[in-house]
Amino acid sequence: MDKETESPFYSNKRRYIPVLWKFWLSHGVALIWMIVSILISIPWVKELGELVTVPLAIVIIAGIAYIPGYLNAFLVVSLLFDRQPSFKNDTPTEPVSVLIACWNEEKGIFETLKQIAKQDYRGNLLVYVIDNSSTDRTAQVAKQLGAELGLKVTVLFEKTPGKNFALNTGLRHVKTKYVITLDADTLLHPQAIRRLMARMVSSPDNVCAIAGAVLVRNSRENWLAHIQEWDYFLGIASIKRLQGLYQGTLVAQGAYSLYLADVIREVGGWPDAIGEDIVLTWAFLAKHYKVYFEPTAVAFTDVPTKIKHFARQRSRWARGMIEALKRVKPWQHPMIFTRYLTGSNLLMPYLDVVYTFVWIPGLLLSFFGFFWIVGPHTLFVLPLTLLTNYILLRYQKNVFKTLKLRIRKNWAGFILYVLCYQIIMAPISVWGYVQEFMQLRRVWK
Repeated sequence: MDKETESPFYSNKRRYIPVLWKFWLSHGVALIWMIVSILISIPWVKELGELVTVPLAIVIIAGIAYIPGYLNAFLVVSLLFDRQPSFKNDTPTEPVSVLIACWNEEKGIFETLKQIAKQDYRGNLLVYVIDNSSTDRTAQVAKQLGAELGLKVTVLFEKTPGKNFALNTGLRHVKTKYVITLDADTLLHPQAIRRLMARMVSSPDNVCAIAGAVLVRNSRENWLAHIQEWDYFLGIASIKRLQGLYQGTLVAQGAYSLYLADVIREVGGWPDAIGEDIVLTWAFLAKHYKVYFEPTAVAFTDVPTKIKHFARQRSRWARGMIEALKRVKPWQHPMIFTRYLTGSNLLMPYLDVVYTFVWIPGLLLSFFGFFWIVGPHTLFVLPLTLLTNYILLRYQKNVFKTLKLRIRKNWAGFILYVLCYQIIMAPISVWGYVQEFMQLRRVWK
C-alpha cells in the first residue's frame, strides 16, 4: 500500500507494536472505560433497581452501556494502533478466476463485466458467469458481452436455487490458484483486482482469503440509501479493519473477496447456509488459516432502498452469524484473536434484544419525562461514537485520495446514521435470530 494510505496516527515505521501487545493494550483501555462507566452509573442502577430490582437493572444497563462501551473502546484503541503494511509486490500477474453467481441479472450484468474489462490487472482474468435458474436472458447477454468486451467469459448453469450451489458449480471449473467471487450488481474500481491480489501475494502463506472493501453505489436514491452509505463507509469498514488487524476478518463477503481455491475445496466448498460466506470464512479460521482485509481494493454495490428488502438482507446477515456460531464455536478457534472476535458475536443477540425491548421503549418514555432507561446519562457513550467515526473518516479520506475518489457530502445521512441506524437495525437483527431459531424458509434475494 502507498505510504499515504497508512494510518495518520502511525506514519513512523519505527513505532511498530506487536499485534498481541495491541490486542491486550486495547483491552486494558476498554476495561478502564467500562470501570469508569460502572462507577458513574451507580445512581442510575439504584434508581432503575427500585423499579425492576437491582440485578435486572444491572442486566439492562450492561446491555445498553457497559458492554457496548467496552466493545467501542476496544475498537477505537485498536483503530488507533492499526497500520496497514506496504505491498511487497503491487503489480502481481498470477491468473485469477472470477465467479459471478447470477439470478435474473440481464440488465445489470453489463456494467459488472464492463468494470472487469477496465481492470489495470496485468494477469489473465477468467470470468465464470453461473446462471442460477434465471428466467430472463442473463446467460445470452453475458456471452455476448464477453465477446464484445474482450473478456474470457464462460457461462455455466446451476438449476438448484441457492448462491452456494451456483458458486460450487463455478469452483468445479476453476483451474487457477486464486478465485474471486463477485456479485452481479457489484462494480469494481479499476484498481480493485490488482490491489486485492497485491495484498494476497504480500501476505504470509497461511492467509487464504482477502476481503475487499464494499461501498455503496446507489447512495443518492433515498434516505435509506443515504444511511447505508455511511454504514458501509464507516461502520462496516471499521469492523473489518479491526478484524483484519487481528488477522481474523470474520466475513470474506461473497459480494467481493479473493480466496485460495484449494482451501475452499479443503473445507468442502460453500456450505448450504443462508450466510454461506460467513460460515465459509469461519471454517477457514477454524483450520488455522488467516483472513485479511484490504481497504484500498474497492467495489461498489447497490443497497436495498425499501425497508422490506433491507430487513430481508440484514435479517439474513443475522441468521448467517448464528449459523456460523452453531457450526464453529468461538472456543474452537485456534487463535486468541479469533476466539475473542467470534466470541463477541455471542453477545450480539443479548445486546439487540435489550436495545429493541428496553432501550427503544425507554427512548419513547423519555419524551414524556420518564428517564428510567434513556436520559442525560446515556449521552456518556456519544463522545466515543463520534471519536470512532472521526478516526474512520480520516483514514477513509486517505484511501479515497489514493484511489482518486471523492467523498460525497451526505451530512443528513450521517446524522441519521449516528442517531437512528441502530434503532432500525436492532429489531431487524432480532427478527433474524427468531427466523434462525424457528428454521424458517431461507430466501436468497
